[in-house]
Amino acid sequence: MLTIKRSLAALALLVPALSALAENAQEAEVRKLIQPRLGPNTSITSVTKTPYSGLFEVRVGNELFYTDGLAKYLFIGRILDANTTEDYTKARVDEINKIKFSDLPLDAAIKTVKGNGKRVIAVFEDPNCGYCKRFRHTLKDVDNVTVYTFLYNILSPDSADKSRNVWCAPNRAKAWDDWMLDGKAAPAAPASCNTPNDKVFALGQNLHITGTPTIFFTDGTRIPGAIDAKGLEAKFASVK
Repeated sequence: MLTIKRSLAALALLVPALSALAENAQEAEVRKLIQPRLGPNTSITSVTKTPYSGLFEVRVGNELFYTDGLAKYLFIGRILDANTTEDYTKARVDEINKIKFSDLPLDAAIKTVKGNGKRVIAVFEDPNCGYCKRFRHTLKDVDNVTVYTFLYNILSPDSADKSRNVWCAPNRAKAWDDWMLDGKAAPAAPASCNTPNDKVFALGQNLHITGTPTIFFTDGTRIPGAIDAKGLEAKFASVK
């Protein structure tokens, strides 16, 4: 009966259920104890015992927190090595947030190539995002890069209209830079022009993108926020 229930749960919840099946007896017990304390509407993705003083990592979607073996206490925050200051939580979150870059629908993005274009990033941006505009100014001084820009409309009611006008412009890359760098709006799009706005929004939601800009690198890692040129170059150097 238990096997049947687990099979049905796997069909209904897939990832959380598969994670549960992979848990050992101790991790499964912590899941059982912590679940009612998180509420019936909280779907636990996984419970994993850590090497940190007997703590268990509880993953809910892309968020992490920690509990003890009796699920009596909740620890919300980052775990750092006291000697090296290495941020174990950040490393784990980065791992969870990794994507397969080749799976991105690049045909739904605006492509810009500078120099030899060998270094490649994908950026999710909103036309009303001030930090995105700051990052665009940073990119002006970065050479030998290919940028795929996904117009991710999450900030304002008119974001979708501005993105549509840019997408339907004769030169999308120029229209985007004109707006983001100089505040020059693209002409109104013709009614017959179709955009990938809905597709990109669904993609961003699926990737748990909650803010713009969000930058993805070819190794699958991401950086949220407007990284500066020095940080961007350092990241490029670390990407294999």
